[in-house]
Amino acid sequence: MDLKKLIEEQSLTNFPVGLGGCRTTNSFFDSCEYDITVFDGKSEPTKITFNDDCFIKIHHGSLKETKSDILVKYDGMQILNDESWELRMFLSKIKEKRLILYRDFAKNRLFDSLFCCEKTKEGIKNLNAFSSCWQICASYFLADAICSLNLYRPNPTHMLDMLRKFEKNQINEQISIVTQTVGIERATQSLLERILKSTIGFSDLVENNNHSKIIQQKYDLFVKNSMLSDCYFYLGYINKENFVKIKDKIDSQPDLIHILRVAFDIEADSNLLEHQAKLIQKSCNAILSLLSSA
Repeated sequence: MDLKKLIEEQSLTNFPVGLGGCRTTNSFFDSCEYDITVFDGKSEPTKITFNDDCFIKIHHGSLKETKSDILVKYDGMQILNDESWELRMFLSKIKEKRLILYRDFAKNRLFDSLFCCEKTKEGIKNLNAFSSCWQICASYFLADAICSLNLYRPNPTHMLDMLRKFEKNQINEQISIVTQTVGIERATQSLLERILKSTIGFSDLVENNNHSKIIQQKYDLFVKNSMLSDCYFYLGYINKENFVKIKDKIDSQPDLIHILRVAFDIEADSNLLEHQAKLIQKSCNAILSLLSSA
């Protein structure tokens, strides 16, 4: 992939541009997309294009960004265009604060997970149809936090594989709670086919930017290589990301439960659901306690 040529074709040469995501590491598949960020200060949605047999995601960012959730994504970024050296200085500052940023990101995700646990328990009491969706989100937020505390940028494609490889310690002991409450043990090809269709449908509803084509490509790769658990985890994570984007208005769209029931492969047993929420809550508090005593 000639990224310099791509930047010129997309008329991005007037701004600092960087390559992020798994393509900057040694852990990526040939079919993985290229994550390019244009630092033009715009708040435009991610654009997805196809070039040279590869998908490219074009994000927009700001060199004045202060949120750790976003800055972590820029860690390890490769500079593609930076005539003013502004991006180089920006990334240097991120490198200096790397440990603080990952830790802050992890805390934010733990609090997000605890919030989702409360939404789950409230939903069970109020018979809210989306209570199971909140529980799944809580599991994935816990996974984000654990990855961040291992200085790994959360990446849904490779995340489950990385969770398996982390060294054993008190924080990483909580990985078993993630795998237990996400539901990867249910992964079969027939189930994944159904989840895929709903995941694509939900993506088109929320994002409407051809991300569904990338989802399909990742699904094909996982299934071809018999990575069914990884596929299940990936699809669930994508649904979590899109659910969070519309979480504030989800209760006004009750019809979405039909697509989310399959997309999230949600649990109908309220007793089990509440038990899982409590397990996640306990894990989050255990990690927060370890961080506060460190």
